[in-house]
Amino acid sequence: MHVLTVFDHPQRKNFPGAVLDAFVEGVVQAGHTAEVADLHAEGFDPRFTVEDHAHFWGGPRPAEIAREQARVDAADAIVLVFPVYWWSFPALLKGWIDRVFTTGWAYSLDAKSNSRGHLSGKPVMLIGTGGTRQATYDKYGYGDALRTQIEVGIFNFCGMTDVETHLLLDVDGEANAERRAGYLVDARALGAGLVAPDRVPTGVQHGPKRVQHDAGHSST
Repeated sequence: MHVLTVFDHPQRKNFPGAVLDAFVEGVVQAGHTAEVADLHAEGFDPRFTVEDHAHFWGGPRPAEIAREQARVDAADAIVLVFPVYWWSFPALLKGWIDRVFTTGWAYSLDAKSNSRGHLSGKPVMLIGTGGTRQATYDKYGYGDALRTQIEVGIFNFCGMTDVETHLLLDVDGEANAERRAGYLVDARALGAGLVAPDRVPTGVQHGPKRVQHDAGHSST
């Protein structure tokens, strides 16, 4: 099994980078292969360009996007490791989704604007880190909102129904050093568990919300 892990943080040596390393270690120690797409280190441009807009309407696919899509195609599972900014992806990772998950490749719309996802069969795992406490997420529903937006609105829309999210929260400061160490153990276990032969597909948490999407993915 080959796992593509997309990483978004400007400093690889910070805690999200340690989570990434622990996760990949779990995958490799289980006897599988892993590729890391470090968006900052690779200089990925998140801006939706004139060429991207033209591609949406049937024009040629930009070479940079073709390369990223080939990485996804070659992977058996997709993992995103990122810090939670404003209860969602950071801008760079969002731009990667915007530019790479294109119509005709990730999904299509028929003449009546009914959607069909093209990326079924690939498990997806989201690992987000944050300084906010779990109680705050529970109080305001931030976790549910994140899962609905990303699990359902992006990946389920593209046909990926085996999606799970893990939020590693309350990690800032020396007082939380023990918690961070525990999360690294968890991340290693997540890597090994994702590629385990007896793994049971998770399913999108908000599966009942997966109704036929309309043409909300326009690029006018």
